Amino acid sequence: VQLQASGGGLVQAGGSLRLSCAASTRTVNKYSMGWFRQAPGKEREFVAAISWTTSRTYYADSVKGRFTISRDNAKRTVYLQMNSLKSEDTAVYYCSATWGWKVMYYSEYEYDNWGQGTQVTVSS
Repeated sequence: VQLQASGGGLVQAGGSLRLSCAASTRTVNKYSMGWFRQAPGKEREFVAAISWTTSRTYYADSVKGRFTISRDNAKRTVYLQMNSLKSEDTAVYYCSATWGWKVMYYSEYEYDNWGQGTQVTVSS
């Protein structure tokens, strides 16, 4: 499945952005989706995930209460609403997909499909 991420940009600290990830497959409802990010000089880290069946959501502690992941299977799109942005949220954000559900949903190695990434820059 091909993924296309969009919605990144430059925003001031405390502001909001909504990222979108469009999937090419009609069976997107069979995939669990995740968002990861990678800051300069750092490893890629888990941000959020949403399951394929119950749409349960999971978050990294660093974004819990500020970010919201959601999905619209009819539009084949997953969203990441980011509020109260901080300078430490600056990174390239990647959406990802995996068939079914993986217990280790927070591990990038569980995801087979990746989007191209979208830059988010938060100025302080």
